[in-house]
Amino acid sequence: MKTVYLGLTADIIHPGIINIVREASLHGEVLAGLLTDKAIAKYKRLPYLSYEQRKVVVENLKGISRVVPQEDWSYIPNLRAYKPDYIIHGDDWKSGILSKEREDVYRVMAELGGEVIEIPYTQGINSTAFAESIRSIGTTPDLRLKSLRRLIEAKPLVRIMEAHSGLSGLIVENAEVLKEDGIHRFDGMWSSSLTDSTSKGKPDIEAVDITTRLQDLTQILECTTKPIIYDGDTGGIAEHFVFTVRTLERNGISAVIIEDKTGLKKNSLFGTEVQQDLAPVEEFSEKIQAGKRAQVTRDFMIIARLESLIAGRTVDEALERALAYVASGADGVMIHSKEKSGEDIKEFCQRFRKEYAKIPIVAVPTTYNGVSETELIAWGVNIVIYANHMLRSSYPAMLKAARIILQHERSLEADELCMPIKEILELIPGTK
Repeated sequence: MKTVYLGLTADIIHPGIINIVREASLHGEVLAGLLTDKAIAKYKRLPYLSYEQRKVVVENLKGISRVVPQEDWSYIPNLRAYKPDYIIHGDDWKSGILSKEREDVYRVMAELGGEVIEIPYTQGINSTAFAESIRSIGTTPDLRLKSLRRLIEAKPLVRIMEAHSGLSGLIVENAEVLKEDGIHRFDGMWSSSLTDSTSKGKPDIEAVDITTRLQDLTQILECTTKPIIYDGDTGGIAEHFVFTVRTLERNGISAVIIEDKTGLKKNSLFGTEVQQDLAPVEEFSEKIQAGKRAQVTRDFMIIARLESLIAGRTVDEALERALAYVASGADGVMIHSKEKSGEDIKEFCQRFRKEYAKIPIVAVPTTYNGVSETELIAWGVNIVIYANHMLRSSYPAMLKAARIILQHERSLEADELCMPIKEILELIPGTK
């Protein structure tokens, strides 16, 4: 019997998919190429269901003979590998982002002696609209918690942006830019202790307990779906850190980052030179171990933030600490620096990668902001955090609007600085 290739995402099963599977089965055995998370993430949001969950669903669809992974957004690698007699697709790919892929498929199938079958796209079905409807409903703590590890596996670089309120969270959730290599968007959010306290007009101190922080973080959790990485400062004493881990995990937070400093909190990026005390390696390692023992799932991540370079120590010491923390169970390391060139970060990453090929590295290019994401990937970085830009950009905009109103004694001149309130409300799920 002849073989029909059908590429599927299958995050949402709707009548259009049933229709194309039925049509494909009329021409032969249906080989379903199920796109992996990695293949999808470059062009679309990470699917709600994991590859394994989607595979189970597709295997049980009537008419599907076999399911194979499609590791690339393009059909071409699998067409060359499996050499099907037919490939079937809806005719909606004649225009838009898939039009170039259509040309390539026709060319390759002609080389293979196969045929392309196009069927009319099922009217009234819009997978993107379905996905947006699901997103507006929200997510669950379990799905959100697991998504960070899935993103790290699926993408060369996970892009995280600071959010300190429900509105800033919605901006991070929805902002996207279409570029030649696909849609660029933020993959998750950074809950910074600095921006959380600063947005309230309070100093950035570690005295705020997890309960108070979570009350504010709930505003973001309630209106967004993307994973959140939590700034845990030093994590406090080990006995308290275990409760922090359990609380964060229970609320669906994907990861906590704790720093190996000790004593009163001093902001790492403060302009003046401040002598920074580092925690003893053994003590910090024990804190990591206590946190790992406390977590319930395997999905929650504890990431060790290295302050050696901030404290004026060497890359050698930072690497020695990093290796000790990973040996103690840390799921990743974050390396921080005040050097504008980023060369010390580059050296650390390259040397760490020789020891651990898979352990995630987190970079926060606030001072070395001339370094591109492409360069960070080349260094071996897995996660980039833009740590305070939502707050820093909002302040000058608000200050300028306030001064203009004072100057003119009316708000007309400030209108050009302000987006229509309707557009803001449209961000909020359930407002339309």
